[in-house]
Amino acid sequence: MVDFTNCIEEMNQYKGSEKKKTLIYNANRYLVKFPDPVREKNKNISYINNAFSEYIGSHIFQMIGFETQNTILGIYKYKEKEKNVCACQDFTDQNHVLYEFESIALSTNPDKKIGTELSDIMEVIAESKLLPTETIKEKFWDMFIVDAFIGNPDRHNANWGFLLDIKTNKTSFAPIYDCGSCLNPMQEDADIVALDRSEIKNLALNIFSCIKEQGNRIAYFSYIKSKKNEACNQSLKRIFPKIDMPKIDSFIDSIDCISNIRKEFYKKLLEMRYSVLKEIYQEL
Repeated sequence: MVDFTNCIEEMNQYKGSEKKKTLIYNANRYLVKFPDPVREKNKNISYINNAFSEYIGSHIFQMIGFETQNTILGIYKYKEKEKNVCACQDFTDQNHVLYEFESIALSTNPDKKIGTELSDIMEVIAESKLLPTETIKEKFWDMFIVDAFIGNPDRHNANWGFLLDIKTNKTSFAPIYDCGSCLNPMQEDADIVALDRSEIKNLALNIFSCIKEQGNRIAYFSYIKSKKNEACNQSLKRIFPKIDMPKIDSFIDSIDCISNIRKEFYKKLLEMRYSVLKEIYQEL
């Protein structure tokens, strides 16, 4: 675990709901995410596990083959309290600028407000003259499949995007970032112990994306299981063979600062989702 307490701090330039600092570590700039403050009314959550979710979610994307933001688990001491944090390396520099999808959407179709409706997202990708359309569509659906696997309900238009290389003026799909909402970070160890298998299965499979279809948030596994979207089907065919469960389980087991209770919880969630994806993959 890296101790980030004495790192050089810069003015924070990052947005989002989580508590964060901008720190310099080994000459690189990092967005350092802290445990989230209490979000649920009348629930005493003393520690929320979004740092673990960010770290594991990012590494699963990486193990599957995505270019991903580099993440490091560490600690930060604040007023004599030691907090677990996740440091996320800034992949931008003077020659590479991040444009979130939200920004791209603002420059298309002046007659309509673009949100997370699936048809609107596909329209922006098709209409934008700055994006390599077919490649981006494939990357989008590949990301959708992995987000379903890790249980990420928060892939909205401001946490995925594109890198512009200023020297070449070429745009590419940005490294994956912002996975802190995956793997049920609001569940504390005491909550996990009380869950039976059916309740864990419900948490594993009853997950909704930020992306909407006809105004309703898409239920990941119902949508994938329907096989109604050929682009999604093709992504499952590409992504599923790359999911190495023993490797993922071994990675989770190697993280010393996570309790065994939580490790087993993560592995059960992922195994249940893997089994459903495997069934759909075999049908395809």
